[in-house]
Amino acid sequence: MWLVLARCHRALNQVAERSIEETGLGLTDFAALEALLHKGPLTITEIHGKVPLALGSMTAAVDRLEKKGLIIRTAAKDDRRAKLLKLTPEGRRVVEDAFSRHNADLESAMTVLNQSEKRELHRLLRKLGLFAAGTLAETAQTKILI
Repeated sequence: MWLVLARCHRALNQVAERSIEETGLGLTDFAALEALLHKGPLTITEIHGKVPLALGSMTAAVDRLEKKGLIIRTAAKDDRRAKLLKLTPEGRRVVEDAFSRHNADLESAMTVLNQSEKRELHRLLRKLGLFAAGTLAETAQTKILI
């Protein structure tokens, strides 16, 4: 089972990476823009919490995206030290186009499954993932107690 999951992940990951590459954005830039598109204005720390990338990579991506005029930094209302990142109108256009293409590429890769099968696969993978995460947490807690 593990090998099947790993091979499936690798194949779909290659489709996803190629799709992102074809948008003209790097993975980190795409991830940051996509988080801002779907979650609204965020700090770098908040984006980092949603995107599994190194904080240094995220900071470099934010600098690049700001230079390109795709995002702007503004002061956060509740913390003057934090900067809130927002999409510019051009940034919104770029990420909407890129995400739409990326989404279509991933949907195309999954056309072998009908809607019912997609829902069932989602349910089962979520169930398995949550169980594995709970098992991992229990194991870590047990090690702390020992």
